[in-house]
Amino acid sequence: MAEQQAKKLEAESPVTPPPAPAPAPAETKTDVAQEKTVVPPPEEKPDESKALAVVEKIPESAPKKISGGSLDRDIALAEVEKEKRNSFIKAWEDSEKSKAENKAQKKKSAVEAWENSKKAALEAKLRKIEEQLEKKKAEYAEKMKNKIALVHKQAEEKRAIVEAQRGEEMLKAEEMAAKYRATGQTPRKLLGCF
Repeated sequence: MAEQQAKKLEAESPVTPPPAPAPAPAETKTDVAQEKTVVPPPEEKPDESKALAVVEKIPESAPKKISGGSLDRDIALAEVEKEKRNSFIKAWEDSEKSKAENKAQKKKSAVEAWENSKKAALEAKLRKIEEQLEKKKAEYAEKMKNKIALVHKQAEEKRAIVEAQRGEEMLKAEEMAAKYRATGQTPRKLLGCF
């Protein structure tokens, strides 16, 4: 029965043993010594079995301390392993981030190169169109100058014709005036508006 109680106590006790049980055996020994003097011998045996159960608990608590120490070591090793794993994860994360950054930078460079080549091609096309427009403009300007010169020539011809007609009419008018003076007659039409 003492073994069952000890097992129950072990099952109920937490993983880490409390520090108080170490002084307890000394007190129980002093109590046992006092009880020996006061208590008759038949009653001593049940107290001793209880004391033995308590004494049995103390040696069992000692391995718990060792297992607690190994548990602490296991916990420390687990923490070290966790830190190691976290550092590997952090290194992997940094590596992946730098890979992603480099990849994005490479793609940006490719896009920028593509943009620059397209811009250069469009600017060359624009310059070519501008040159063509300048050439057409010069051709049109030459045509317009030629047309202006032709118009000016035609205007000069028309002026010459008008001047010739005016000169003829002036001569005719002078001849008629001389004729009327010579004959002494007056002209029938003084003014063209009457």
